[in-house]
Amino acid sequence: MAEWITDADDPRIADYQDVRERDLVGRRGLFVAEGAVVLRCLLESPFALPVSILVAEARLPGLAVLLGRAPGETPVYVASQAVMDRIVGFPIHRGVLALGRAPGPGDLDAILAGTGEDALVLALSGIANHDNMGGLFRNAAAFGADAVVLDPACCDPYYRKALRVSVGGVLKVPQVRLAPGDDLVKALAARGFRVLALSPAGMSDLAQVRGGGRVAVVLGAEGPGLAPDVLARCETVRIPMASGFDSLNVATTSGIVLHHLRSRSGDAG
Repeated sequence: MAEWITDADDPRIADYQDVRERDLVGRRGLFVAEGAVVLRCLLESPFALPVSILVAEARLPGLAVLLGRAPGETPVYVASQAVMDRIVGFPIHRGVLALGRAPGPGDLDAILAGTGEDALVLALSGIANHDNMGGLFRNAAAFGADAVVLDPACCDPYYRKALRVSVGGVLKVPQVRLAPGDDLVKALAARGFRVLALSPAGMSDLAQVRGGGRVAVVLGAEGPGLAPDVLARCETVRIPMASGFDSLNVATTSGIVLHHLRSRSGDAG
């Protein structure tokens, strides 16, 4: 049963107050899911747990079926639009927020144990932009990546903006963050993965790359790209572009590469 909130300072919704400020200072292992689509992904996620839900009064009738999927112990708070805007600190037009509990950093062997002989893994190095992180997870979910592996320099996929841009993809794809000092390429190669690295100076055109088998695709941040020592230990691949231009958004790159590898997964051998 819904619990009504009439005071923006109600202690029950303290973790929703001043959402943008709390984005910066952290939430003690919690994250904010924004919008009905991301809420649905949270309620269906095998990795994250819903803690509570806050909706605007006008949205309540249309969300009845979705809210009915929440675990019985999950509080559902309802507020007028005006009160909800005061709680979060800005006009929240979607009128749907939820708190979730993020999983821990994960274990690489445990995550990869669930992959098969034709596993496709997205490996991220130094991705610091939350829009890009969200786009990368959106593509990973769309093209059926079996896991996403992040190095310690990557930003948090559970940051509110990254979650929103991913359209809930962060909550669908298994992920693991390596510990400081772990070597991304070495860790994947040791577990039987063919490691591809994307670079404008890659040795092979993507069209020449066969799919199938255990493949990891390594992508770096826009601008600096991947470190030379990473590229030196990978099979480097390029996406040909128009003459005089060699720059693609990293999320766009991931979509092109993952689609190619999935569509060519029967070409190995």
